[in-house]
Amino acid sequence: MWLPKLGILTAYVVLGVTVTLSADEKDCFCKIPLKGEVDDCSCKIESLDSFNNLKIFPRLHSLLNKDYFRFFKVNLKRPCPFWGDDGRCALRDCHVDKCSEDQLPPGYKESKQEENKYTKEAQEQLHTDCKEQKELGGIDKTISSEDRESFKSWSKYDDAQDNFCELDDDNSADMEYVDLTLNPERYTGYKGESAWRIWRTIYQENCFKPDTPVPGYGPAEARGAEGKALQSGLDLMRSLKGMCLEKRVFFRMISGLHTSINVHLSAKNYLPAANGYGKGTWGPNVEEFQKRFDPETTNGEGPQRLKNLYFTYLVELRALAKAAPYLEQEDFFTGDEKEDNETRNAVKDLLKIIKSFPDQFDESRLFQGNNKEAQQLKEEFRKLFRNISVIMDCVGCDKCKLWGKTQTQGMGTALKILFSGDTMGPDSTVDAQQKKNFQLRRSEIVSLFNAFGRLSTSIKEVDVFRQLIKEKDST
Repeated sequence: MWLPKLGILTAYVVLGVTVTLSADEKDCFCKIPLKGEVDDCSCKIESLDSFNNLKIFPRLHSLLNKDYFRFFKVNLKRPCPFWGDDGRCALRDCHVDKCSEDQLPPGYKESKQEENKYTKEAQEQLHTDCKEQKELGGIDKTISSEDRESFKSWSKYDDAQDNFCELDDDNSADMEYVDLTLNPERYTGYKGESAWRIWRTIYQENCFKPDTPVPGYGPAEARGAEGKALQSGLDLMRSLKGMCLEKRVFFRMISGLHTSINVHLSAKNYLPAANGYGKGTWGPNVEEFQKRFDPETTNGEGPQRLKNLYFTYLVELRALAKAAPYLEQEDFFTGDEKEDNETRNAVKDLLKIIKSFPDQFDESRLFQGNNKEAQQLKEEFRKLFRNISVIMDCVGCDKCKLWGKTQTQGMGTALKILFSGDTMGPDSTVDAQQKKNFQLRRSEIVSLFNAFGRLSTSIKEVDVFRQLIKEKDST
């Protein structure tokens, strides 16, 4: 999906403030790096660039190639609950290659599932329970069909209290392992009404609305599906100053995710062979990047969208830091002892670097107080994000759906972490001692790290585009 060119302007309205660009800035906003503080945070973009590109990205890139994080179990066949199937993406690059059992690590193979299902402690407890049951006599295990349905409802209710995403059912026959490294996120050609309906539904129906209506621009309405989706995002962005902090955070996270996806699609774009013959390559498309982020093609909003990318990065960075004590106790089990040891050490090394970052996002500023209004806002926040996670089942391109589900689930896991634990704030943590009240599924951990990996890669790619544009303009 790309944003249409809106015409040459020298003054733009950004968050309600008129900004006039110099001739150099108007020609190419990437001639100079983004500067200043990330909105609603004290962190400066310049320090984040250096921290991510030099310290986080190399470690994370290596970690995500480990088996534990490569193999993601997902259901790509869940039907869209909001509208009928309007056709699948028929392009070859929309296809996702599934894993056969012989490609999986030993601990993930079906024949090993049951023996590896429980930890050593759980297995010992299970043995004790079975022994006691044998001694005390059999237990009537019959359950009526009505009770079974009730249990399902209870489970869904319990999940809804903690989770910001609707997670796939691990027991579904449609769950399949996918090797994320063999199905990279890149431009597939998926566009048009089906693609724009996804973002239009997210922005128009599942983002907080400003208290004061923001008038739309007529020309955007006339551009059909693309214009309406673009307009809804622009209107919300302009109205942020009239929203409370929680609503601004929600929008900036969604905008940052959208930005990150657009950076990936520009960075891994299909480039035809130079001579017009033979197989093309995948690489950075400067023109595509400028269409999506240059002020002239985004009504001045491109730089703000990129700032929202940094904001989303900080939120997920903070979630990893908060969950570090919990994650440091994780086994990261795949059945390959050598690989698992390397993964545990790599995770601890990454978390040590993440915790060293001085300007962590402060979640304690959100939903302050125990009053009814704050709790209602928090529940609305959770409900809207769960809806967005479900909308990913409506994506018509399997590869886009795979990465949409991975990244929204990762973001939802980050939110679950931030609002868990006994306290909130930069010094609070979630540790292994709180496992009775806080648990992360394997799929949540895999999606959390991969979602953060996508944001980290985006920030790295923005720097690459900045250099490419400078080179292009100097020739």
